[in-house]
Amino acid sequence: MLKYRIQRKLDDLGQFAIDVVFDRRHGKRAAAFALFLKACSRLFSGLVQLRLWLFRNRILHDHHLGCLVVVVGNLTVGGTGKTPVVEKFARSLAQRGRRVAILSRGYKSRNEKFYRRWWRTIVTGGEPPPPRVVSDGKNVLLDSETAGDEPYMLAHNLPGVIVLVDPNRVKSGSYAVRKFGCDTLVLDDGFQYLALKGRLNLLLIDSTNPFGNGHLLPRGILREPIKHIKRASYVFLTKSKGRRDLHLREVIERHNPGVDVIECAHRPQYLQVLHGTEKFGLEMLQGARVGAFSGIAVPESFEAFLRDYGANLLYTRRFLDHHRFSAVELEHIWQQAVEAELEFLVTTEKDAVRIPTGQQFPLRVYYLRLEIEILSGVKDFQEAVSRICFPESLRAAALDTPT
Repeated sequence: MLKYRIQRKLDDLGQFAIDVVFDRRHGKRAAAFALFLKACSRLFSGLVQLRLWLFRNRILHDHHLGCLVVVVGNLTVGGTGKTPVVEKFARSLAQRGRRVAILSRGYKSRNEKFYRRWWRTIVTGGEPPPPRVVSDGKNVLLDSETAGDEPYMLAHNLPGVIVLVDPNRVKSGSYAVRKFGCDTLVLDDGFQYLALKGRLNLLLIDSTNPFGNGHLLPRGILREPIKHIKRASYVFLTKSKGRRDLHLREVIERHNPGVDVIECAHRPQYLQVLHGTEKFGLEMLQGARVGAFSGIAVPESFEAFLRDYGANLLYTRRFLDHHRFSAVELEHIWQQAVEAELEFLVTTEKDAVRIPTGQQFPLRVYYLRLEIEILSGVKDFQEAVSRICFPESLRAAALDTPT
């Protein structure tokens, strides 16, 4: 219990920092911390600009692997709904005959210990280990703790697609080409990974919170300045409500004139039993006494989905993004749910892969499956796929092919 209380204190501290970044906390303590973060942001901005200058002037070199590279990423940290877009794009490419590999850095996955890496490189001069193969296109070979939750999800949902994890995407890309004969690489969360040259750069922007407060990390959520929209081949506006945001469109047009903008929404599809195969329609949420728990960047959107479908949301528990649940934490959630007399609990698909399969539940637990729906710019999406898969003479026919 002591370890649990310490972890709760650390989580609360982390949540305080996040609330300051999102301007949800006020008062002297929050204001002082915000000033400190703003000073750090100036330093971070200088480092970002220096790094881009080094690549632009060929002091640092990017790599070409002799195959097609599609980059999917964002200017901000967390919460743009990137994984469903990666899934949709990789599936479309595979369906059109490409041999696809997704390259992920495996955020929050189990990495080689620092002291082992130091011993291997400095003392023994050994070769670095090969990339971790989450899926060989036929089988999912690693669990979510080793692979990371998003690579594991992608591997589980994309049979026929190779999924590799390694911070060095040049190394994992070379491995995919050499070992699996891949001709197309999808670089997951790779907009800032300049070492591997992308032919198409797909930039995702959360239409509900495009750039946060406009500051770079750590005062804001921007990884690089807004003006770097100019590096995008296509812009995906995610979490769209179908209402055209003229101001956001003007910002995009100002920094990248004429770029194709594709609007898409994350649509709930069904509820699936945790660690099971049974699926249920969303109508079961209507009027039900429901609890929700999650460890994602924007839990508000997940909880709003449940309310929109009529759930009587009586209990919520939020953790930091990519949080790996302990047995004590899950036991506490179950206890709270029973005391609130809930009918069932709902979590996200990302969180579901982080719950141990041997865990016993005192009530039903489901995860909410989301998929991308293109609201506008469908031809642009098809064009993005066909530019990779087909020569110029066949593109017109390709545009009529459903995705």
